[in-house]
Amino acid sequence: MVGWAIAVHGGAGVDPNLPTERQEEAKQLLTRCLNLGISALRSSASAIDVVELVVRELESDPIFNSGRGSALTEKGTVEMEASIMDGQGRRCGAVSGLTTVKNPVSLARLVMDRSPHSYLAFSGAEDFAKQMGVEREENDYFITQDNVGMLKVAKEANSIVFDYRIPINGYESCGVEVESPIRMNGLPISVYAPETVGCVVVDSQGRCAAATSTGGLMNKRIGRIGDSPLIGAGTYACNVCGVSCTGEGEAIIRGTLAREVAAVMEYKGLGLQEAVDFVIKERLDEGQAGLIAVSNTGEVAYGFNCVGMFRGCATEDGFMEVGIWE
Repeated sequence: MVGWAIAVHGGAGVDPNLPTERQEEAKQLLTRCLNLGISALRSSASAIDVVELVVRELESDPIFNSGRGSALTEKGTVEMEASIMDGQGRRCGAVSGLTTVKNPVSLARLVMDRSPHSYLAFSGAEDFAKQMGVEREENDYFITQDNVGMLKVAKEANSIVFDYRIPINGYESCGVEVESPIRMNGLPISVYAPETVGCVVVDSQGRCAAATSTGGLMNKRIGRIGDSPLIGAGTYACNVCGVSCTGEGEAIIRGTLAREVAAVMEYKGLGLQEAVDFVIKERLDEGQAGLIAVSNTGEVAYGFNCVGMFRGCATEDGFMEVGIWE
């Protein structure tokens, strides 16, 4: 028996000019999700059930970029993706290119539990959703006026805009028209503000699980797939730890970031926080990202190399923290 632990995130890379009221809205949602997970863990729910439960809650609230409130493609539509992984047996499920599924993380769970596959995408994933009878909505349900405005900003700046919704008024202060040193696959990015959602849990039996969900990048190309649904990149869980990543997807993919945390724990003998710090420092090259993690001994950790990360964590011994900045 070990003490349970849980961590949630709403994305790494936060606009430093984000209004206080938006910061508070984000922290309130993270607190609500943490309390939901804590209640489930106290009722002896399994780690895999808790990560699904918490990420569903995050997807259902438009504050962050997943489910309702997802970032828009270059055509003004939504293409969502998610993944989930159970450390017991390293079972996993992932989905991409969803346009009608209300809770992508739950479809990923069904891919894991009810299909012979690990990953379904686009029309195949939508067909599977119909067969499974999951709740679905028209694409318009997922689109918010904030994100319509953000897409306009992105198109005017001729840029991909990472996810967090920057205030439409006064967006000049957020760097849209300022030359940025940040690059993605060698190309300059005008605004850096990712905010995928995720949850990691270790339950009282020492079982680890992780789940991640996102709408991707604002103004992304149709068909773009990021790190969130890629097992080992944006999401990973094994008998040692559970990890969910957020940030510059292409850098996370290149660094197989989530798996690297487990690998350095297994092969270098690092503790959880040491492993997180090592991976953030040594495996991102010039990319910017963050991650949350739990270990099978009830530890919780996080790390990021950009300006802020929406995150919250709690442990069975009564520790609880919700924050954005360092």
